[in-house]
Amino acid sequence: MPAPVTHAAPAAQNRTTDSFDLPPQAQVIALDDFSDTVDRASTGGKTVINLADSLRNVRTTLQVCVGSVSLTVGELMGVVERQVIVLDRGVHQPVDIMLEGQVVARGQLVAVGDQFAVRITELPVPLGLTAPAAP
Repeated sequence: MPAPVTHAAPAAQNRTTDSFDLPPQAQVIALDDFSDTVDRASTGGKTVINLADSLRNVRTTLQVCVGSVSLTVGELMGVVERQVIVLDRGVHQPVDIMLEGQVVARGQLVAVGDQFAVRITELPVPLGLTAPAAP
């Protein structure tokens, strides 16, 4: 049986040293003091960070979905200016308010001045919390 053939990569010529050739270096970084976001009420001796306060300044984008329609690519390619495409939702039905593709609330589409706006009509109970008991 013949010996297996191996191929060696050609030697690099005039190779310069760049950052990829160096071993990784540890770097010390300073972090902000989170003591103002720590909930002092401990659970089982462990301090809990109040996540609601920590997340208040995180920016996100909401989208409002007024409806949808199913078309073939051929129908879509045949659309012309001023053509009306009827959506699957009635004028008086609520619109979906979406975050990251998930419906988080529903509302009524309204106008404020010359801009669209949404009046919240359905807001689910926040995750992890239960609805308050009726008096």
